Amino acid sequence: MNAQVLGEHEFGYNDHDFEQVRERLYRRAGISLAASKQQMVYSRLARRLRQLELRTFSAYLAYLDQHPEEWQPFINALTTNITAFFRERHHFDQLVALAREPQRRGRPLRFWSAASSTGEEPYSMAIALHQALGERAQGIQIIASDIDTGVLETARRGVYPLERLAQLDPALRKRYFQRGTGSNAGLARVVPELRQMVEFRRINLLDKDWRLSGGLEAIFCRNVMIYFDKPTQVRLLERMVRLLRPDGLFFAGHSESFVQANHVVKLVSRTVYQPVPGASI
Repeated sequence: MNAQVLGEHEFGYNDHDFEQVRERLYRRAGISLAASKQQMVYSRLARRLRQLELRTFSAYLAYLDQHPEEWQPFINALTTNITAFFRERHHFDQLVALAREPQRRGRPLRFWSAASSTGEEPYSMAIALHQALGERAQGIQIIASDIDTGVLETARRGVYPLERLAQLDPALRKRYFQRGTGSNAGLARVVPELRQMVEFRRINLLDKDWRLSGGLEAIFCRNVMIYFDKPTQVRLLERMVRLLRPDGLFFAGHSESFVQANHVVKLVSRTVYQPVPGASI
């Protein structure tokens, strides 16, 4: 960035401000922002400066350091939430195959959606499992977490514009969503039996205690690791895999690879991993 470009902004913003934002985001959430994200940072945080009536990013950073309650809006503004129902469909087919395996009969099944965003992923998991297992799905628990409190509120409500459901099979839309009427026309809500399967929690993956017990059948952690540097990825994988059953599965995003962690997980299918023997509980 140069001074001329910075002068065109509504708020004072320079290279040092950007580096300070990067450092704080990494320290607080483990997210490594690329050097190319200067404009994104400006556009995402400008709304907070406007709301707080601050004129420069340096003033905002000072405010952030003095007001702990500002950390959550800061993180919410800078995290990216791109999701859809049944995104990467092959993962849900494999989830169903896992749930149907004979050794899983007769025990409570627990799953973790570790970056649940606005809820489409965990509700897709719930739909797939409910459709496949019928009454057996009643005992299933899906823990759905995110660092962003704003998207978690949307997820808990389970209400979506109808266009977000357009790619779903019509039979699934009819079975698992209630269409709104009157002032709620154009919206649909996830049916209660699915909402009961999902528990939403705020979890920062850098937190020392996730308050999660082991014995998970599967973890969905898709398109999350790309925001962490390699050492952080390995540390998180080591922690997550310890929560999986030895025959559990770890689902990653289509652009993620863990060749640097082959002592922790082994690739068993397209972007699907299993714990290396001894790596899980």
